[in-house]
Amino acid sequence: RIISWLSNSKLTYDGCDNYYKKNFNHIIQKQALHLLNQIEKIENYNNRLVGTAAIILTGICYKDEKNFISSGLNHLRKIIKSSLDDSCFPKSRSIRSSIFFLKYLILIREWFKESQISIPEYIDENIYYLGQGYNFAWQNINCDVLFNGNSISNNAEFDNYLKRFGYKFKSNDYDFGGYYILKNKKICLVMDTGNPPHAKYTQDYQAGSLSFEIISNQKKLISNCGYFNKKNSKLNSLSKSSAVHNTLIIDDNSSCKFKNTKSLYLLNKGLKILKRKVIFEKNYWKIIASHDGYLKKYNSIHEREIEFFPEQMVFIGFDKIIKKNNNNYKFDIRFHLEPNIKLMKTQDNKSILIELDDEGWKFTCKNFNINIDNGLYFGKKNISEENQNIFISGITNSQNNNIKWELIKII
Repeated sequence: RIISWLSNSKLTYDGCDNYYKKNFNHIIQKQALHLLNQIEKIENYNNRLVGTAAIILTGICYKDEKNFISSGLNHLRKIIKSSLDDSCFPKSRSIRSSIFFLKYLILIREWFKESQISIPEYIDENIYYLGQGYNFAWQNINCDVLFNGNSISNNAEFDNYLKRFGYKFKSNDYDFGGYYILKNKKICLVMDTGNPPHAKYTQDYQAGSLSFEIISNQKKLISNCGYFNKKNSKLNSLSKSSAVHNTLIIDDNSSCKFKNTKSLYLLNKGLKILKRKVIFEKNYWKIIASHDGYLKKYNSIHEREIEFFPEQMVFIGFDKIIKKNNNNYKFDIRFHLEPNIKLMKTQDNKSILIELDDEGWKFTCKNFNINIDNGLYFGKKNISEENQNIFISGITNSQNNNIKWELIKII
C-alpha cells in the first residue's frame, strides 16, 4: 500500500491543497513507522522484503527525515544474509523467490538512481548474482520449470522492463542452486538434484528429489504438476508430495515427510543427496543422482540415471532401488504431462504414445507394467486442472532393482 501510494502520488498529491498534503504525509509516515516496528515479526522473507522496500521508499520521498533509509537498508542486509546462500540463491531453493528478490532489489536500486542517491554496493552485487540465477532458470530456456513452489509466471513483462533499463544477465552454467539444466536448440532437460533446505525454509518446498522435466521445441513434454499456493487448502499439502513429481515413490510414501506447523506444512524428515554427476557433450548427455530418503524406513536408496542421445532424439532412464535387505516393496514412477497433451496406449500394452502438438513421442518400459492414470495439475497459480500421467508400477524382488524406461521421438 505504501509503495503504491507513493509511486502514484503525482495523480493526487501535486495538485491538491495543503490540508490533503498534511494528512497524506502523516498517514504515510505513521504507517511506515508501524511497519518499521513490526518488520522483524514478519516470518515470510518475501513479505519482509516488500515491507523493507516500503520503508526505504518512504525515506527517499521524505529526504530521510526519520532515518527510514538507513533503517531500511539495515533490515535489507539482514534479509539477504538470512534468506540467500553464498551463491545468492534462496536457501528455500525456490526459483520463484529468486526472481521475486531480483525484482525488488532492482526496484530499490532504481529508486536510489532516480533520486540521485548513492547506491549501496551490496545491492549491485546481489543483483548481479540473482541476475545470473534468473538467466539460468528462465532466460536460457524461456519456460517455467515447476519445482519447489514454482508456477507458470510468464516473465515477458519483466524481461521488457530489464531491457528498457539496460539490465543484461548472463550465465553459462548448467548447475545452479541444486538444479541441472542441459539444453540445445531443440531439447532442454531439467533435474532437481539438490538437498532439501533447512526446515524453516520449506514453506513452499516440495518432495520432488530427482524429479525432472523435458522441454521440446519450447513445449513441455514431461512436466511436474506445479504447486498450489493457498496454505489453508488440502491441495497445498497434496502438491508438496512426491506423487505430483516425476520421480519414484515406495509403498505410496514420499521421500520426505512434512508436518503441519501453524497452518504451514514444513519439512519434518528430509533426505541427503548421496551422488550427483553430469556429462554434457554435443551428442551425449547424462545425469546421475541418488538420495537416502527411503533408507531409514525401507533400507533402500533411490538412484536415477537419465541419458539423452540428441542425434537419435532418445531418452533412456534407469531408476535403481538399491536395497540393503531382501524385503519386497511396491513402487511407482510417474511421468506427468500438461493438461493439453494426449496419451494413447498401444494394443500390445507395451508402449504409450504421446501427442505434443505436431510432435509424436513413444514411452516404453519392457520389464514392468505401464499405464495411464488421471491426476491434478497446479501449474497455473492456485488453479487445479485434470491431467494425465504415465506410471510404471511393480514390486521389488531382488537386492538391486533396475527399472529401465525409454522416451523416443517418432514424429
